Amino acid sequence: MSSEWRLLTLKEAGVSLIDCDHKTPPASEEGYPYIAIPQLKNGHISLEGVRRISHVDYLEWTKKLKPQANDVIVVRRCNSGDSAHVPAGLDCAIGQNLVVLRASGERVRPDFLRWLLKGPEWWAQVSKFINVGAVFDSLRCRDIPNFELMIPPLVEQAEIARVLGAIDNRITLLRETNATLEAIAQALFKSWFVDFDPVHAKAEGRQPEGMDATTAALFPDSFEESELGLVPKGWMTRPIYDMATYINGAAYKAFEPNAERRGLPIIKIAELKAGISAQTAFSDVAMPDKYLIETGDILFSWSGNPDTSIDTFVWQHAPALLNQHIFRVLPHEAVERSFVLQMLRNLKPVFAELARNKQTTGLGHVTVADLKRLHVIHPPQSVIEQFNILAVPIHQKIFGNEQQAQALTQLRDTLLPRLISGQLRLPEAEALVAEAV
Repeated sequence: MSSEWRLLTLKEAGVSLIDCDHKTPPASEEGYPYIAIPQLKNGHISLEGVRRISHVDYLEWTKKLKPQANDVIVVRRCNSGDSAHVPAGLDCAIGQNLVVLRASGERVRPDFLRWLLKGPEWWAQVSKFINVGAVFDSLRCRDIPNFELMIPPLVEQAEIARVLGAIDNRITLLRETNATLEAIAQALFKSWFVDFDPVHAKAEGRQPEGMDATTAALFPDSFEESELGLVPKGWMTRPIYDMATYINGAAYKAFEPNAERRGLPIIKIAELKAGISAQTAFSDVAMPDKYLIETGDILFSWSGNPDTSIDTFVWQHAPALLNQHIFRVLPHEAVERSFVLQMLRNLKPVFAELARNKQTTGLGHVTVADLKRLHVIHPPQSVIEQFNILAVPIHQKIFGNEQQAQALTQLRDTLLPRLISGQLRLPEAEALVAEAV
């Protein structure tokens, strides 16, 4: 390590701490995002499901703290020490239990600060200063400026930020591409099986838009009454429960989790959202095969917060173990996999409402009885097969992009502690990045 690297407190390094307002403004249907702990995901701010506040409240809240590009938002209570950087162009307000760290640029570059707060030295300081409470662990605002971290020279900070930022940008691009691909798949599903656009077109004597004659011939040209209302003539309905086999996970204690990370990871809802982490428990207990998750399996989380936990996922990682509160969904026919996946995703608002109606202490759930009562459209096999031809390539591309994103995430997380500690030279890191990207 260069002798120019210096051990400094954040305060000595010119990093200031700005606390948020300790109140919560009323929610507004439209307005500015109000960033709370759930919006901090993998070092980024996610606006999915974000609370919004009015322009008047935004102006009031940002009198004390108006986030700037490259500020770092730090959690000081619950997940203490976790952080996310503020991107350029985001006008937002910061919620309770969060603070903002801002680099002056004199000894710490603003674009380097986000990486400094991800390294092992940062987490060692979090462990040193954290207050263990009866309900939540927390960090005190007066302690964070006293965190001591090794600070490299500004030139090296710029290079480290550039290398890690290049990887992170590539990960972001892959996941933005996947969001677009998923939107395309869902739009196709909705057009065919929710809005029945091809049937409406034929009923009006028009050729279905963007559809060849062979595919159009698979759809009828009229509707008939059903328990779901008007559906394409000759199409059936069925309970969504009859579309697949739903296997619930085993009770957590049955896995006898071990702290040594022996065996396979136990997948809870947290792992569905963020993948395997340091908090993931492992088990080497022999369990029935039905509790083994395979790469590519469809997983449906049926319990938790109706707005943030009830959802459908595709398992992107290596084999793992299925914890309770998650269904492993096995379509009866391989050709129906894409149809079942998109049907479950299309029904997310319905599932959320079902869970909300049974919500207690912040949690709700979707039961087997709900799945048996919930009827959905059942088109002819020929239509499902044609949908499969179009949807499978999209799902395969999504899967491949996510696999690449995971590999890059692992590379970034491997390089980060070695770069910010000076253990790895920048040319070596750049070579690894060039090979991966």
